[in-house]
Amino acid sequence: MKLLIMLILCLFTASVSPAQYISVKGKSFLDPAGKPILLKGTNLGNWLVPEGYMFKFKDTSSPRMIGQVITELVGPEEAEKFWNAYYGTYITEGDIRQIRALGFNHIRVPFNFRLVMEETGPKTLKPEFFGLMDRLLGWCEKENLYVVFDMHCAPGGQTGDNIDDSHGFPWLFDSPDQQDRAILIWEEFARRYQDRKIVIGYDLLNEPIAHYFNADTLNPKLEPLYKKMTAGIRKYDKNHLIFLGGAQWDSNFKPFGPPFDDKLVYTFHKYWTATDVSVIQDYLDFSEKYQVPLWMGESGENTDEWITEFRKTLEANSVSWCFWPYKKMDATSSPATFKKPADWDLLVTYAESDRSNYGKIREKRPDPARVRKILAELLENCKADHSTVNEGYLKALGLK
Repeated sequence: MKLLIMLILCLFTASVSPAQYISVKGKSFLDPAGKPILLKGTNLGNWLVPEGYMFKFKDTSSPRMIGQVITELVGPEEAEKFWNAYYGTYITEGDIRQIRALGFNHIRVPFNFRLVMEETGPKTLKPEFFGLMDRLLGWCEKENLYVVFDMHCAPGGQTGDNIDDSHGFPWLFDSPDQQDRAILIWEEFARRYQDRKIVIGYDLLNEPIAHYFNADTLNPKLEPLYKKMTAGIRKYDKNHLIFLGGAQWDSNFKPFGPPFDDKLVYTFHKYWTATDVSVIQDYLDFSEKYQVPLWMGESGENTDEWITEFRKTLEANSVSWCFWPYKKMDATSSPATFKKPADWDLLVTYAESDRSNYGKIREKRPDPARVRKILAELLENCKADHSTVNEGYLKALGLK
């Protein structure tokens, strides 16, 4: 009888074993049931990393430049109110619900380290940022929408261009202090979210080392930094995947040696290329050689026809994908779009004007009250229930 009871208990325990994490085996991603899954996702671009082109700006391209414009227009106190409202409005539970309803199964969440920690001084974490991430994960758990966190802007800068909000050079690779900050940030993600099954993993650095800089000097520093970051994460989190982007805008896998962790994913980005298999063949060869999965972490900003053909090439080669971005103002090259505020061009004109001295700033600045009204309209227009779906783009992605 005792043996029978033990057998029943074992069978019952097996039948109710907790769900597992998204994992990898060879070249495949596996779902929580252990079955192969093709990840189909979209990026939450322009949320935690505002980008000039999505604000319809040109030369005002980075988050810090955009922030400076807003501060000049409405002052520091009103600017802070705007950004707090923006972070709480641009992506909400309604957006997560819509992304899942459109047929995506995961999102990539680009973030700016400045929201987490200062670039200099004490290495103090900002709890309000993780409060925002906690809410996001709660929404995603309700919708069963998986999450990849992406350090889009690293301390010191990993790219050296507007996308990493840096000072024009990838200082991260030459600064032990900046590297320590990046590692501490990833350690905090791992400590907090080690048991969250909705999390797929961590994309350690977005598009490191732009092609403008000396690759012979910088590229050899990339994988050693990845190893340090991974070691920091693994102190707390043995469950989640770690995504490694290639050098030169996530395009060059040559700096990589054999995998150094059993849960690595190798990620590449492709924009404005041909759409046939030749543009990803080097990555496919790498994947075959080391039996590791691939993830196309960014592509898009193109016609529906281009998106269709490139997406088909990826899927024909079992490459998971995450197109950029989820939504934009007044655009068709994204799954969703929202209306541009009526007087938005007033801000564009100011942002792109010559503001090289205080006299020119005073001369060109529009009425602050009018600007506040325009910004309030932006916050209203970008809400999920005010956005519309670009059906052609969605069809190009093979979704509903």
